[in-house]
Amino acid sequence: MASAKQIRRDFIDFFKSKGHEFVPSSPIVPIGDDTLLFANAGMNQFKDIFLGLSSPEFPRAANSQKCVRAGGKHNDLEDVGTDTYHHTFFEMLGNWSFGDYFKAEAIEWAWELITKKWAIPSEKLYATVFAGDKSDGLDIDNEAAELWLKVTTLPKERVLAFGRKDNFWEMGETGPCGPCSEIHIDLGPDRCDKKNVPGHKCAVNAGCSRFIELWNLVFIQYNRLEDGRVLPLPAKHVDTGMGLERVAAVLQNKRSNYDTDLFAPLIEKISALCGQKYTGSLDKRTDIALRVIADHLRCLVFAITDGCMPSNEGRGYVLRRILRRASRFGRVLNLHDPFIFNLAPTVVDLMGDFYQELRARQDFVRSVIESEESSFGRTLDRGIEIFNTAAEKAQTSKDKTITGENAFELYDTYGFPLDLTGLMAKEKNLKVDTAGFDELMEKQRSRARAAQKNTMQMVNVTASELPTTDDLGKYHLDKCDAAIVGTIDPEGFKTPDRIEKDIKTGIILDKTCFYAESGGQVGDCGVIESKTGKFIVENTIKIANCIIHQGQMAEGSFSTDEKVKAVVGKDRNSIKKNHTATHLLQWALQQTLGSSVAQQGSLVCSEYLRFDFTCPKALTAEQTKKVETLVREKIAADSPVTKAVLLKEQAQKLGAMALFGEKYGNEVRVIAIGVEDENQLADAFSKEFCGGTHVDRLGDIGGFKIIKEESISAGVRRITALTGEKLNEFLEKRSEIVESLCETLKVSTDDLVNKVNKLVDENKKLTKQLKSASKQTGVDIMAEAKQLLDGCEKIGQASVIIGRLSASSVEQAREAADMLKKKAKSAVVVLGFAENENATLLAGVTDDLIKKGLKAGDIVKEIAPLIDGGGGGRPQMAQAGGKKPEGIDNALAKAAEIIKEKLAGN
Repeated sequence: MASAKQIRRDFIDFFKSKGHEFVPSSPIVPIGDDTLLFANAGMNQFKDIFLGLSSPEFPRAANSQKCVRAGGKHNDLEDVGTDTYHHTFFEMLGNWSFGDYFKAEAIEWAWELITKKWAIPSEKLYATVFAGDKSDGLDIDNEAAELWLKVTTLPKERVLAFGRKDNFWEMGETGPCGPCSEIHIDLGPDRCDKKNVPGHKCAVNAGCSRFIELWNLVFIQYNRLEDGRVLPLPAKHVDTGMGLERVAAVLQNKRSNYDTDLFAPLIEKISALCGQKYTGSLDKRTDIALRVIADHLRCLVFAITDGCMPSNEGRGYVLRRILRRASRFGRVLNLHDPFIFNLAPTVVDLMGDFYQELRARQDFVRSVIESEESSFGRTLDRGIEIFNTAAEKAQTSKDKTITGENAFELYDTYGFPLDLTGLMAKEKNLKVDTAGFDELMEKQRSRARAAQKNTMQMVNVTASELPTTDDLGKYHLDKCDAAIVGTIDPEGFKTPDRIEKDIKTGIILDKTCFYAESGGQVGDCGVIESKTGKFIVENTIKIANCIIHQGQMAEGSFSTDEKVKAVVGKDRNSIKKNHTATHLLQWALQQTLGSSVAQQGSLVCSEYLRFDFTCPKALTAEQTKKVETLVREKIAADSPVTKAVLLKEQAQKLGAMALFGEKYGNEVRVIAIGVEDENQLADAFSKEFCGGTHVDRLGDIGGFKIIKEESISAGVRRITALTGEKLNEFLEKRSEIVESLCETLKVSTDDLVNKVNKLVDENKKLTKQLKSASKQTGVDIMAEAKQLLDGCEKIGQASVIIGRLSASSVEQAREAADMLKKKAKSAVVVLGFAENENATLLAGVTDDLIKKGLKAGDIVKEIAPLIDGGGGGRPQMAQAGGKKPEGIDNALAKAAEIIKEKLAGN
């Protein structure tokens, strides 16, 4: 039986023998492509080639690409676990032609590999072709249909035509696309999972597991525009994709992808943890849970390794949903404590030989998953209680639907993704008001958008036709002569007769000395000027080889082809200092914390530098001081900074660090610190791939100070630091604060620390005395509360505890309410007290009564107006404050009415 490792190797070797270059998988997080959440196909890293934005380094390529389909256009998340072949993470075996061979070779070689190398019986195979689409003006792909009959042994009745849904491939809402031919296999009548579905007939693309797609051959010859039109690409390309998991199941003669050697060791490990044996059933809840966890675990390990961190936005939120979905399915297996992180090494053992980055980052991945699991575990049980209450209410509704408000509360307060609420609702035969949820979500997003700064957005263009020369200028010059090529704005590229005053646009020059935003370094600002006008450059960006100077015409006007002078702003020197200091910081962190420190991102601007790095916990004061000292010592030594352009392999052999996941060409720029010239690069104490601007000597940085160290996500820390002028300004402000404190406290600078420490100690003593006095008073409060319990009214098993306390504090009243709820077991508590002309009301409800519709927050909201106040809170505990103490008794009486009416109705 061929192992998955061997199948992967067979595929790569086969296409290498056909003249294809092996290209390693790109990271799951797409590089420089905001149109995709995740790499969802092998062709993603070649998108610029298909669009004509860059030239291919070789005409043919093959690889095994890491893919995730769990968000956006391609989303398999909801199908995972319920069948045997959908996955969030999978490997896509693929081969490509960049304007070289086309349909004939692609079909012939696919048939050769499948039927000869792997000996899959041809009588089990079918081929499909594109049937055309009138709305796009596309005809049936007769060329492919005829080739299947010509170069394979397939009979005509097993070459089938399907529409756009099945046989037209698109990477996203816009971009490269084209007709495709798929190879399907008939696994036999016993493999059908829809036998009990009325009217079902097994067939290709009929949606059952008897016929499954093995290989998709995409013939990329079109580009879909934002307006929906489909236009021919400049050259025709081939992009094929075959899921390793599916072909492994066929070649290993397994009934399910989950039975292959890619999943079986994982499922065995999970089974050993929970004591549940895997049987392969599609209906058994424990089997579904085992499949979901095994699949989601692989996705988490690969995505986090490639730099995707769980968060509340974008791809990070998708990853968080996947983790929480797996965690919730763990409850099905009676796994209540964090467990997913302990399974990560099993994935590394299975896949780490081919994807070596997994081994390098496995400790980091485990720490991120553990932190996320622990965080969600703390709210999961409480969220399940809230869900159950909402579900009980939905059961009694006409449409059996959980409200959008309940679903949003679960998302916003307890971190339940909507699809998790939907999954739990489905298990109870309930629906979720997704429209109501979406409306509340959009309101929240609108508030967030309103708080964000608006920036001018520029459209992507076929910029290979508009190259800007910047190779020398951006590193060595701060001004240069140039000519205006045209402008670009959201409507596209233009060559206007005049660029008038106040117009906001992006100017394209034939050459420039401006640095375009890249690698964490901000784009240069400055001016473009001539005798006729002045344009303020607010930012500089790059699309393909085209540099775009974004900004506004401040004076006069320009015309296309006009000669101008481009002048970079004075901020460039500060940016240089901060960028070189960022390299020093990474070196110092590795010296202090070890080589496991890896860059996760950075921001280099004129104001400050920001550096994100892997680290499981906060730096100690001693570690922070050591890092600062190491950096300052190097700055004081005024070591040289050498910039060299090398072949990528040569730079790697020298030990130069590359940012994980970044895309590099054959030639790379290396920043080497501590050596005078390129002949000494091996001796540099810091060597990094970097295309940014840097100082010539470390002494130019002028100083270094860490002003903040914080966590930005599980396992990732962030340092913000200052250099140069901004550091001097910071230190000057600090000096002013010290002088002001010395004057206020009437002490010298030398005695300031001792004086402050003395004041802090005195404050602690006073606080302790106040707490002691409060506890003594609290004995009476607890006694009063106990008396209320002893004399309370009971309705069924529920204790209705309502009364007034002597002068108290909110903390003491909360303690009293918690005590009463615990002692009574089933209770609703409403307490009131007055203090300094203010009134406070506090309500508490036990969980069993919450399920009957009694909520502390609702009670408080109704009675708060009687004390001229307002308030609210959670169903378990809520409070209100007001300025009418004389209204407390009326408020308590109103509370009694509400509670009795509610309990009587149950």
